[in-house]
Amino acid sequence: MIMQKRGYRALVRVAALPLMIVGLEGCITVGPDFHHPTMKEQPGQWKKAADAPAHQKSGQTYGGQVDVAWWHQFHDDELDRLVTRLGAQNLNVQEAATRIGQSRGQLKVAASEGMPTLNWAGSYTWTQQSKRGFLTIAQAAPGSNLQYQQYTNIGAASWDMDLFGRIRRSVEAGQSEVLQAVAAQRGVALASLADLVGDYLSLRGVQEQIRLTERHLELVHHDLSLVLDRQREGAANALEVAQARGQVEETESALPPLKDAQAALINAIGYILALPPRALEEELLPRRAQPVPPASIGIGVPSALVERRPDIMEADARLHAAVAEVGAAKAAFYPDITLTGNLGTQSLSASDFFMPAAKYFTLGPTLNVPIFEGGRLSGGLKLRKAQQKEAAIAYHQVMLNAWREVDDAITKFAQVNDRYHHLEETVKQNRLALKAAREQYTTGAVPFLEVDQAEAALLANDILLASSRTETASAMVSLYRALGGGWQIINTSINPL
Repeated sequence: MIMQKRGYRALVRVAALPLMIVGLEGCITVGPDFHHPTMKEQPGQWKKAADAPAHQKSGQTYGGQVDVAWWHQFHDDELDRLVTRLGAQNLNVQEAATRIGQSRGQLKVAASEGMPTLNWAGSYTWTQQSKRGFLTIAQAAPGSNLQYQQYTNIGAASWDMDLFGRIRRSVEAGQSEVLQAVAAQRGVALASLADLVGDYLSLRGVQEQIRLTERHLELVHHDLSLVLDRQREGAANALEVAQARGQVEETESALPPLKDAQAALINAIGYILALPPRALEEELLPRRAQPVPPASIGIGVPSALVERRPDIMEADARLHAAVAEVGAAKAAFYPDITLTGNLGTQSLSASDFFMPAAKYFTLGPTLNVPIFEGGRLSGGLKLRKAQQKEAAIAYHQVMLNAWREVDDAITKFAQVNDRYHHLEETVKQNRLALKAAREQYTTGAVPFLEVDQAEAALLANDILLASSRTETASAMVSLYRALGGGWQIINTSINPL
């Protein structure tokens, strides 16, 4: 009776052990916890361009909120429509989305290790025992049948209890890798957006140069007619006629490269939208007024970059995954417990296969204690720690590069605006000079060379002004790209987890 009680108590203790472990499960997670890194040298606010003119009223930046839908500031309906199509049509964005699906699949595989498994197997075997085999060790009963059939029906279940958090750390790393893939797609969307807007602005700038050149071509044709009329009257010589004809040819020669650039930019925009060559010609060939960038831009504060720039988000997620992998490598040094159980039936006859007497089962925890692994575990931990250090350095580098890009973009935006305003005044004065030269040539006060030089100067500076307007708009695009604005509108359908 006493022995029965002791056996019962021992059975209770063995049965209670898994329950005690379950109570502890989830409370023990070895390894370092991740904390978002901070940069001690982070500036409190962006500085204005170091040598921006004090009198300059445009091309300035201020600490207001960053406009994530910044392309609307150009007030161009066609540009807005192209950007709207970007998220659905761009192949780079779609390709990056497939990598999010891949990382989510990997996360599901990692998470499945912490879930119970259940399997069923049924088997049938027919056996002929050897008369010269192991039965010769034991004397078989006279007349024993050495041929028999066996029917087996087994249901097996197991559960790794992840006592020290190896699986949980792996799941944590997998979640970070999903966020890393999401951030990478946002980076692709931001780059594609900046390329699309930049190409569109360049296209409108080239078309403005074509318009200016064609208008100037009409003027030089008019001047040639005027010189020919004066030659017939004996008031102009062959040199002036040659100069007028040369001006016509020179102006016409400027059109082919501009039209070539126009076609290339239309195809570039089509490529970004996954369209074949010339698919957008009907839509983009009609000329529009060249977009003018706003006078000032809100740039926020440096600390907000971590919430907008996809490359910083990606570096942060990569570092998080590396820290979690260190925890998983440390957990591999600790014991692991797996609960296993089997339930089924086993019989030598099909007739009593489902009889109560044919049932059998096993149940119990399996304790696995790593004792000697030949350096595999220590090598794995050393590898993960080195990868964590690399990810931390990469994060620091990404942050420094982000600050540099924003600061460079602020300076460039200020300087190209200053140049643009100087060119505006230059063109204004060129127009006055051309008007005066024509009036003096008509009265015979100056030779045609004066008109020719004035026209050449006006055309050159008109084209420079159009190019400078494009450069200013492109500087704005670069600034918003550095600030990380735009993907929020393009990729609103992304769900991180």
